[in-house]
Amino acid sequence: MECVKTWRTGWAYPTTLLCAYGFFTTVKPLEPFLTPYLTGPDKNLTIEQLTNQIYPVSTYSYLAVLVPVFLLTDWLRYKPVIVFHCSSLLVTTGMLLWLDSVPQMQATQFFYGVVMASEVAYYSYIYSVVDLRHYRKATSYCRATQLLGYTVGSVLGQLLVSFGLLSYHYILVFTLVLIALAWGVSWLLPMPQRSMFFHQRVKTQHRSGTEDEEDGNDQPVSDVPKTVEICLNHSASPDDTSHTAAPVDMATLQGAASRGRSLSSSSSTKSSVIGGAGIETCADPPPPAEPAGCVGVLVRLWRDFLQCYSTPGLLRWSLWWALATCGYNQILNYVQVLWEHIEPSSNFTVYNGGVEAASSLFGATTAYAIGFTQVDWHQWGELALGSFSGMGGGALYLMVFSGNIWACYCGYVLFKCLYMLLITIAMFQIAADLSMERYALIFGANNFGALVLQTVITAVVVDSGGLSLDIVTQFIIYGSYFCVIALVFFVWGVYNAVSHKRHRDSPKQTEVTQADLCSDVQHKF
Repeated sequence: MECVKTWRTGWAYPTTLLCAYGFFTTVKPLEPFLTPYLTGPDKNLTIEQLTNQIYPVSTYSYLAVLVPVFLLTDWLRYKPVIVFHCSSLLVTTGMLLWLDSVPQMQATQFFYGVVMASEVAYYSYIYSVVDLRHYRKATSYCRATQLLGYTVGSVLGQLLVSFGLLSYHYILVFTLVLIALAWGVSWLLPMPQRSMFFHQRVKTQHRSGTEDEEDGNDQPVSDVPKTVEICLNHSASPDDTSHTAAPVDMATLQGAASRGRSLSSSSSTKSSVIGGAGIETCADPPPPAEPAGCVGVLVRLWRDFLQCYSTPGLLRWSLWWALATCGYNQILNYVQVLWEHIEPSSNFTVYNGGVEAASSLFGATTAYAIGFTQVDWHQWGELALGSFSGMGGGALYLMVFSGNIWACYCGYVLFKCLYMLLITIAMFQIAADLSMERYALIFGANNFGALVLQTVITAVVVDSGGLSLDIVTQFIIYGSYFCVIALVFFVWGVYNAVSHKRHRDSPKQTEVTQADLCSDVQHKF
């Protein structure tokens, strides 16, 4: 019993529950076969209805609720939004199972947009209940479990469909049971006492030079080590390559936070004596007067937003993030429609589940492998973004013009791997110099920008109220979109590489000139 009590009070208990929740909510055997299910005898919807009237609704609802849900997630301290997320997923799955008309399917897509917006609580919850010493490990467990859930769901769905073990209807019933299990787990999650923005830890400075961190309810956090921030009076070079890209996502934040809070406004220093030696310790400047409560938090977020995006390097990586994520999400939303157009499921045993599983595993492997490369991304990052984005555009053209379902599958796997590779590099480059709070802000802002652009593209290109283009023309536009991104960043990368080369050559020329002067002086005397 003592062992169980210790486990329940430690970091492993919420991590285990969150992993179980993430697994059950991501095992969705029907998801790779959603379009064949909706166009089949169960629902009898047409491809045009799905593409131009039903699927766009989820993008609109996602944009409409994203910002309120993002702020409410932090203000309510995550757990209520996790329960709400799973409840919305239950409603969405139930509506998908029992409703069939176009307006009813549009309502289903609206709730699915709410599900996507509230998913942010899953990624943020672990920060509030696990100490930073265990944060990287806990986050890696949660992400690995979620990837396992996606893979198991895709493979299981493929097996059930290929061998005819269950119909689409009963696969959806099985998914509903798994989500119900996740809903029960969500209620068992401990309620956090702090959050990232509205209920922050409060630092108390002692005369001895140490700090205690307290929760927003003024209760001390016993498992947080007491630390002293040491100011070394130097800043990192913009060409510093000591940090290599690694599979990051939220796991990178622990390392970013431990490196301190960069991009902050000018800081003052004060002299103190630690252990009998005079060492300069960093003293934060007195914060400017700002409103208290929620308004104060919003003012601080806006100030951090402006300050972060004033950095040219961060702005470039964030720009690619928003542009590429917009296109990537659009491909994910409509790729099943393209597959159904190339090879109708009524005439062919579809392998959507196997393709989704393979693309996720290959993409994760690619993202993991990039962590072992030694590349100066400050110099070569834009060239990599341009080159690989061009390859992604080529993969989309292959999917459209090949007319073969297997070539289309291969193009999709290649495209997804390239995106996961580049987004991993972008995440690390942005997170490397930011505190955890600011990374979360930039993460949300970049995704919001991507969603705004995706909504515009959906309204103009896809929606029945816009151009209402067919699926082949849509994918030609998406391939051209990535080629334009590739061209912009490739030109930008060439300019950046030439600039770095000139900066490296300048000191050498200066040294040669000084050596010639010295030799002339020695010759004269």
